[in-house]
Amino acid sequence: MKNLKLFCILFICALGLNLSYAQATKIDKKAAKAAEVKRIITSGSYVFKANYVIPTTMTPRYLTSDYDVTVTKDKLEVYLPYFGRAYAAPRDLNDGGIKLKTSNFSNVTVNKKGSWEITLKPTDSNPPGVKDVQVLQLTVNPDGYASLRVTSLNKQPISYNGYIEEFKKN
Repeated sequence: MKNLKLFCILFICALGLNLSYAQATKIDKKAAKAAEVKRIITSGSYVFKANYVIPTTMTPRYLTSDYDVTVTKDKLEVYLPYFGRAYAAPRDLNDGGIKLKTSNFSNVTVNKKGSWEITLKPTDSNPPGVKDVQVLQLTVNPDGYASLRVTSLNKQPISYNGYIEEFKKN
């Protein structure tokens, strides 16, 4: 009986140590991921990969193709689908969605309690691609998950969820 009590006490202690080690490992992984996201954002070169779209007046849906926003110090490229109400039709029917390539844009990045608030605004009056993108607002969590809100002149606002990854030069 005495041996059984001693065994139970040792078992509970070992279990407690194992659980505390698992929590410490989880905290270390979370801190490492937050440091990686901080490094990616502060480098000024990253890619937002969209995997979920939230239109203003339609049902949200998962995206099955690759859509992204690429930001570098000298380039902003947007390739996203659009679902919702457009107030002006594109001249070319193959020119749907939100497409933008410009080197003239402002990039304001603010760290708020570990999350990153990034505002991207095309500054040229007539960038190639979409002429009506006013602002892209990107919010990045410390774990790398992100949400993007696109505001346009001729379309309803639309939001995307996804994640941030490092920009890799080809």
